[in-house]
Amino acid sequence: MSTTAAHSDLQVGISNRQILKIALPISLALLVPQINFITNNVFLSGLGETELGTAGITGVFYLVFALIGNGLNSGLQGLIARRAGENRPEEIGKLFGQSIWIALFFAAGGILITYLFAPWFLESSLHSATVQAQAISFLKIGIWGLPLLYIFQMGNAFLVGTNNSRYMKYGFWIQAGLNIFLDYVLIYGHWGFPKLGFNGAAVASVIAQFFAALVVFGIIVYKKFHRRFGLFTHLSFNKPLGSLIFRQSSPLVLQWLLSVGAWLLFYILIENKGERPLAISNAMRNIFGLFGIFVWSFASTSNAMVSNIIGQGKKDKVIMLIKKIMNLSFILTFFLCLLINLFPDVFLKLYGRDISFTNDAIPVIRMVTVGMLGMSIATIWLNAVTGTGNTRINLLIEIAAITIYTIYIWLVLKIWNLSLVWAWASELLYWASLFVFSFLYIRSGRWKKKVI
Repeated sequence: MSTTAAHSDLQVGISNRQILKIALPISLALLVPQINFITNNVFLSGLGETELGTAGITGVFYLVFALIGNGLNSGLQGLIARRAGENRPEEIGKLFGQSIWIALFFAAGGILITYLFAPWFLESSLHSATVQAQAISFLKIGIWGLPLLYIFQMGNAFLVGTNNSRYMKYGFWIQAGLNIFLDYVLIYGHWGFPKLGFNGAAVASVIAQFFAALVVFGIIVYKKFHRRFGLFTHLSFNKPLGSLIFRQSSPLVLQWLLSVGAWLLFYILIENKGERPLAISNAMRNIFGLFGIFVWSFASTSNAMVSNIIGQGKKDKVIMLIKKIMNLSFILTFFLCLLINLFPDVFLKLYGRDISFTNDAIPVIRMVTVGMLGMSIATIWLNAVTGTGNTRINLLIEIAAITIYTIYIWLVLKIWNLSLVWAWASELLYWASLFVFSFLYIRSGRWKKKVI
């Protein structure tokens, strides 16, 4: 039997069924940690509104480092999908081995930066001494889960890139289940466990990430993927392959850093307006996280499928594929946004705050959901750019969009001192910018000359 026939399952089609086959398992997998994240915030809100606001600051700060793993994940996923489209399974194992080295290198850097610079940064940026102390203590514990998170993400990049996204859910389920349980017993000291308060959430996160990484690699071994692709036979450092992964991933890492760094600036400016706006903004971030998972699953699908299709030599089908993914993403997001706007109080009641909190938050929800509709389109086109392999263009697009976004939020929050609703209108401007630049690049056809 030929290699092509033996591994034909590595190549994808461009039907809606194929798109959903890849995207839905990713969305179900991503749904679990978002539910977990919201549950975590619900537990912390029981400690007080200050703790809920602090959770927003620590969440965004940690997200800066966590999303470095997303950049590595996206770069590796695109490369694996390209080799899958080319029917070169032996190269997939080589790429995977090198990605572990790179992931651990970045994780060590994240831990070092957190211990050396996070206290200075937070103390010089935040006004509340209570928020400062809580945030610093939390991060010094939670950051030790970073190597585990990166390894977990590399495993998931392999599953998506080889069209095995249906197995992702198990690791996420274990992670979420453990995290929710440990949040409950460690934050409040139930069932004989120590009462750690705010730091209990950090300890719970590290433990849950360890078991999540263990599960995803257990699946890889159980399904014998490590034998089929030679995943653990190419662990010695290979400079050419390591350089390829780094070249593809580093622009994406910088892209994520810029994006979340700008969001961190947004939260710092919000914190300067008081604890109520910060707590509301943290709730809005949860909405983006929970209801945006379907968008991100389609975005991840866009990256993998575009790269796979190009690997098959079907460059003429790329734009049609992107439009199909975009339509599915927008339709699903529209119905979710409609649901949020019809029943906003149901979601906001989860935080256990008074009626004034809900009344203040509802106008912001209206604006956030409009931004989510823009996100459902823009992320598909941006991740299609990733799938073409020209990740430097991703970085340039992000720089342009972030520049526009940063100027806007500085003017609105620092100079004009406008309301929280106008502050969150920045999302419309950001996603519109990403879409326009990504769309123009894909339509130009310049990506067809890129070889990875």
